[in-house]
Amino acid sequence: MKVGIVGASGYSGEELVRLLAKHPDVELSMITSRQLAGQSASSVFPALRNMHEELVMSDSDVASLVASDIDLFFLALPHGVSVEYAKPLLEAGKQIIDLSADFRLDSADRYFEFYGEHPAPELLNQSAYIIPELADKSAFGFNLIASPGCYPTSLLVPLVPLARAGLINAQGIIANSMSGVSGAGKKLADTYLFAERNESVKAYGIPKHRHLSEVEEQLEKAFGAEAVIQFIPHLVPMNRGIQSSIIVKPKAGASLEQAYEAWEAAYADKPFVSILAKGQTPDTAEVVGSNRVDISIVEDMRTGNWIINSCIDNLLKGASGQAVQIMNVKYGFEETASLEP
Repeated sequence: MKVGIVGASGYSGEELVRLLAKHPDVELSMITSRQLAGQSASSVFPALRNMHEELVMSDSDVASLVASDIDLFFLALPHGVSVEYAKPLLEAGKQIIDLSADFRLDSADRYFEFYGEHPAPELLNQSAYIIPELADKSAFGFNLIASPGCYPTSLLVPLVPLARAGLINAQGIIANSMSGVSGAGKKLADTYLFAERNESVKAYGIPKHRHLSEVEEQLEKAFGAEAVIQFIPHLVPMNRGIQSSIIVKPKAGASLEQAYEAWEAAYADKPFVSILAKGQTPDTAEVVGSNRVDISIVEDMRTGNWIINSCIDNLLKGASGQAVQIMNVKYGFEETASLEP
């Protein structure tokens, strides 16, 4: 199957190139970047040396993409830009996995609250939001699939099974997350200079980070009720990785054993979710370079809270790795194809 990447110059685009170049079931046929157009792909991406020497970076021209014989496009573009490509590509019968926020929400009103006016609200009900371990199989049949954000993945993977099982309260959830600098993308801004970030931790996007929109929408589906979460993201001095600490109130009578049972029922056969034994907590160093989510839970007898911890690689399970995993499941490939650490 022929695949293409639109917007490959960012960190997520680079990871997509690396993963798709070695994938046994697809042919990486097109890589676009307006700023790198005309350069040989192997000179831009070392992962392609001696593999795809014939590939040349092409301009992100919509008409050329529509006219191509490529079956599936990965859109690694900023929010607000993906929609410009999605609409004509869908009309041309192409399949799309989008890594931006353009199609992660069902509600145009919620999108407006966090991002502004949606340029094509009619497409929101034509797309599916997919975390592979949690999505219904029918969702993979959509031609337009939204790959979740990095923070939401780190929060929803541990929370959704507990919500579906009725073990935790939908109100009063507090999440503190820490992300490596690559989560901000390739930006020329003072905030991301080495001298600014080294030996420094900074909270940002509070009290209403944009990722709250998809987290709360998905949690409301899981709870079947309104969900409110206090989300506090932090920028920390490391290249990549996300660690999330989540505080929840268990329902009366709910036990930690039931929480583990809910996780085991949801993830027993899922290759990219690792449930840590009691007493262990995940470490970003152990997931960086993998498409895995490590999760743990403890009970604080003093406060009555459950404390959940999760770790992911923000560029893999939080972005490109998850997008490739979605493709693998959608097309019946081995789910772990090209995603082994």
